[in-house]
Amino acid sequence: MLHKTRGIVLKTTNYSESSVVSQIYTEHFGLQSYLVNGARKPKAKIRSGFLQALHPLDMVVTFKDNNSLHRINEARQVPPLKSIPYDIVKSSLAIFLNEVLYKILREQSGDPFLFEYLYQAILWLDNSETNLANFHLVFLINLSRFLGFYPVEASKNYPYFNLESATFSNQLPEHPYVLQEPHTTLFRKLMATEFNSSEDIKMSTKDRQILLEKIIDYYRLHLTNFREIKSLYILEEIFH
Repeated sequence: MLHKTRGIVLKTTNYSESSVVSQIYTEHFGLQSYLVNGARKPKAKIRSGFLQALHPLDMVVTFKDNNSLHRINEARQVPPLKSIPYDIVKSSLAIFLNEVLYKILREQSGDPFLFEYLYQAILWLDNSETNLANFHLVFLINLSRFLGFYPVEASKNYPYFNLESATFSNQLPEHPYVLQEPHTTLFRKLMATEFNSSEDIKMSTKDRQILLEKIIDYYRLHLTNFREIKSLYILEEIFH
C-alpha cells in the first residue's frame, strides 16, 4: 500500500552495482530502511544525490508492519538544501547532528511533533546567516524535550544541575554528572533561547566545549545505547 510522508535522510549505503539502501526518519513511520533500485544510474528516477544526509524529502512509499525493507515510489527534495552541503561550518554541524540523530531515532516511532522540530531546525540552519557556534547546544537541549528528559526548571537559580535527575539543585550531588557555575547559568540561558538569538549568548571556546561534553553525558545517562559521538572533534576544530 502506498503512503505519503515527509522524511529526513540519515544514512545511505550502496546496495548492488546501481542501487542503494537509505535510512530515512519519516514523519508517520519513524526510522525506516528503503531500497532504491537504480539510484546510482545517470537517468535514475530517484537519484542518490537526493538521499544525502539531513536532506528533507516529500515521499510516496510502501509500508508494511512486518517488513524491514520498504520502497520509495516517488521522492523530491522539499526544499532542496542550498547552503548546508557547501558551507564548511554548516556541513560540519550537519555531520554531528546526523550522527546524534542516527543513534537516537533508531529507538523512536513516528512522531509528527519531533519530526517538525527536526525539519524546522534543518531549514533554519540552511537559511541562517548568523554565528552558529551555539546552535548545536540549543538544538540538543530542545531535542531532549521530545525524548522525555528535558531539564526540570527550578523556581530559584540554583548553582548545580544534576544530570542524572535532570534537576537544578542547591546541593552538589555525590557523583560527577553535574554542571556547576558558571556553566549552570550558561546552560539555563541556552534553555531559554531560540536559534535566532543563540549567538547572543557569549562564552569562551573552553566553556562551550565543557557544556557540549556535559550535554552528551546527559544524553548517555537518559538514553540506552547512546555511545561515543565520533564527530565531536570536528566541532572542536570548527569552533576553536
